[in-house]
Amino acid sequence: MHQATGTALSRCLQQEASAIAAASERLDPGQVEAALALLTSCAARRGKLVVSGVGKSGIVARKIAATFSSLSLTAVFLHPGDALHGDMGIVAADDVVLLLSNSGETDELLAILPHLRRRGTARIALVGRLNSSLALHCDVVLDASVDREICPLNLAPTASTAVAMAIGDALAAVWMERAGISPQDFAVNHPAGALGRQLTLTVADLMVPAADLAPLAPDAPLPTVIANLTSGSRSLGSLGAAWMHAAHDPRRLAGLITDGDLRRCLQGHGAGDWTQLTAASMATLDPITVTPETMAATALDLMERNGKRAISVLPVVDPADPGRLLGLLRLHDLVQAGLGKP
Repeated sequence: MHQATGTALSRCLQQEASAIAAASERLDPGQVEAALALLTSCAARRGKLVVSGVGKSGIVARKIAATFSSLSLTAVFLHPGDALHGDMGIVAADDVVLLLSNSGETDELLAILPHLRRRGTARIALVGRLNSSLALHCDVVLDASVDREICPLNLAPTASTAVAMAIGDALAAVWMERAGISPQDFAVNHPAGALGRQLTLTVADLMVPAADLAPLAPDAPLPTVIANLTSGSRSLGSLGAAWMHAAHDPRRLAGLITDGDLRRCLQGHGAGDWTQLTAASMATLDPITVTPETMAATALDLMERNGKRAISVLPVVDPADPGRLLGLLRLHDLVQAGLGKP
């Protein structure tokens, strides 16, 4: 029984895939180029793409608008019913309107056509019938017809919505390629996504500022070092690291002490010598540093790929004056920002 169900599901998926493949052969290249030209011109004029549809076509229209917006072409969904009751004001002459309807005879869409023409707004129809009223009154027509729905009754929008969605995705992908959208452009519109975080977050966004840190003198005794490591930041409490200033200048970075440095120093000295330990005897005097402009993902890579041992904290220094500490960057903060594994 389960095998039969799986076979039926596979058959339906194959039918939808075949419908999409057939649509790729059926599309008129001239109309596709005309649609892309309208979108390119719209973007150049800083216009927007307005996508509209009713019912299941409306759901597909929302997705297409969201896709284009994520690719840096401003796009909005406009319900035709709302358009007739005031929301038509969102449409301008420099915009392009993409109208979705399988039948091409959707009353609400036909009702807004005169108002779009009056504004001089370019119109693209994504329809299942090329001789429909909607197709005949648009500047560009994209053929989204299917031989039949995969619904056993050939009634529920299934193959037709899959084809419309696929054409919308393909249109967006080709426009993206021609517009030269880079990963950085994409990341700007996806700041919370993994790619967005990798390409937008810098060390400056995540570091603990030096103003919140209490530096250690080179001759600071062990109890002072431990106290600093325990509550080294006024705003965050324990950082697991402390910075040591130069003996001749309390503003200059002379070394970094982490919890690991402390443990290794204690292990290397007998308990009887602990009272003689100072910050200078346990600090890493030449720590690896980064600058505020360093990408956070780059800093993470630096921490994880260090050949000596794992780095949990990086000093952040002034690029114009590497001896001046601006803050500390913790591996913990990079993980919290979604850039690494805990």
